[in-house]
Amino acid sequence: MAAGDNWDEDTTATDLPLSEQDALGASGRRACVTVLTGLATGQMYKIERGMTVIGRAPECSVRIVDDGISRNHARLRRDSGGAIVIEDQGSRNGTYVNGQRISAATALSEGDKIQIGRTTVLRFAYQDELDESFHENLLSSALRDPLTKLFNKRYLMDRLDSELKFARRHETSLSLLMIDIDHFKKLNDDHGHLAGDAVLAQLAHALARAVRNEDVVARFGGEELAIVLRAIPIEPAMGLGERLRRLVEQTVTNHQNKQLSATISIGVAGFPSTKAETVEQLIDAADKALYRAKRAGRNRVCQ
Repeated sequence: MAAGDNWDEDTTATDLPLSEQDALGASGRRACVTVLTGLATGQMYKIERGMTVIGRAPECSVRIVDDGISRNHARLRRDSGGAIVIEDQGSRNGTYVNGQRISAATALSEGDKIQIGRTTVLRFAYQDELDESFHENLLSSALRDPLTKLFNKRYLMDRLDSELKFARRHETSLSLLMIDIDHFKKLNDDHGHLAGDAVLAQLAHALARAVRNEDVVARFGGEELAIVLRAIPIEPAMGLGERLRRLVEQTVTNHQNKQLSATISIGVAGFPSTKAETVEQLIDAADKALYRAKRAGRNRVCQ
């Protein structure tokens, strides 16, 4: 358990089997919660199982990594009458429905607002397939880079700010990897920009698959990517950087009957080894490490 988590309840909810039909409302629409405010703003979660747990723990069905939310904060379930109810799991900061702190199972109605922790607010509603598709497309365009499908810079900066504040408050580790594709301009000049796009997308996909689900992989700009590693000190982050460097070195992109490859340079910075008080200071430290990697000959990891 990370520092600062000792006040959380270690409640573990049992996921009960629920048929596809039972997960739907009387109108055939599926129960969902959408994040209105907080770090995961815009994210929609379907309520598909007998008991859906909301919290910071990796095993939670609705996982929201945000300070002030307990590991197992609240749970949603269907009562004997078919209504969706919410129950607080003994969280430190409480669960509120429409502004009122709840102390017992509370039935939810269309449009109800659920506050968990200090700043995160969810909206409960029923959605049909068209609603879900529209929402997913809207969310993707707001948070994702269209080429690489990674998180975009706006999401990265918001998430990094939240993670740094959490690390400083709870005296835990946080590492940042800044990654640049070596000689990317030459790749574009020699093979065309579509080839460069294909290589960038392929490498982004490989990197995203190689890290933990809770890690944030984002496109910082151009051919530069970033990875945020929560609760990972600088030395393990350096080790991960080296594994990613080797992975990219072995990755081949097939484009118009050509096999293209590239290498990457990685700069690593971390808290508390870097006494960063702001996101900008942490990024600057990682950028300087990246430049050291490039000056040393590229295709390497530096801190």
